Amino acid sequence: MTWWDAAFLAAAGVVGGLTGSIAGLASIATYPALLVVGLPPVTANVTNTVAMVFTAVGSVWGSRPELKGLGPWLRRILPVAAVAGAIGAVLLLSTPAEGFEKLVPVLLGGASIAIAIPRGRAQEARVANHQRHTATILLESAAIFLICIYGGYFGAAAGVLLIALLLHAGHASLAHANASKNIITGVSNTVAAVIFSFVATVNWVAVVALGLGCLVGARMGPVVVRHAPAGPLKVLISLAGLALAVRLGIEAYS
Repeated sequence: MTWWDAAFLAAAGVVGGLTGSIAGLASIATYPALLVVGLPPVTANVTNTVAMVFTAVGSVWGSRPELKGLGPWLRRILPVAAVAGAIGAVLLLSTPAEGFEKLVPVLLGGASIAIAIPRGRAQEARVANHQRHTATILLESAAIFLICIYGGYFGAAAGVLLIALLLHAGHASLAHANASKNIITGVSNTVAAVIFSFVATVNWVAVVALGLGCLVGARMGPVVVRHAPAGPLKVLISLAGLALAVRLGIEAYS
């Protein structure tokens, strides 16, 4: 890999880290960049997953204000995310992805639309009093478990699915939902990355170049979410998710 390749990956990492920490769409920039510098698709996918650990670090670093008070909830959810990330990584290494890829555009499209739909009054009341029934907690945990399996297995836009879920499950704002998304996907992705580091082919030079860019971009993302108007930002995330869903749909069904 040349110095120009490394610089190109670092620049792609900044874009990917920024979009990833805001909308969970890092792979739009990072995965194609790895293909451009000559990595085979499987190696690019695995290398991209490992590099995304830097995105997680930058995102959580920038999301600390929104994470205050979420300790009890995170302590319950993060083990679920870790186990699911491990399952997803094992599935990626042992099964073909073709069948699952056909379902991804549908899931992503639905989640992208859900992000732009305003919450009803009942949901707003649930946010205000912070009281959740056991059934709701179990359903939320199960949904996060499935999304994190997908994140470890395929990865593209798992953050969009989580933002949609968290917004409609009672998180107070887009910034809080985004902060929770960042730490959940970070844990899930890190577990998958550790597994890949031992049993798969990782291009470590590309990881360093891409990862450093991701760290810088991801650190800025939560600041953007914190200060940008929530309504237009939700619409922007929704449109970006729909665009990716269309692209993935064309690739999966062509």
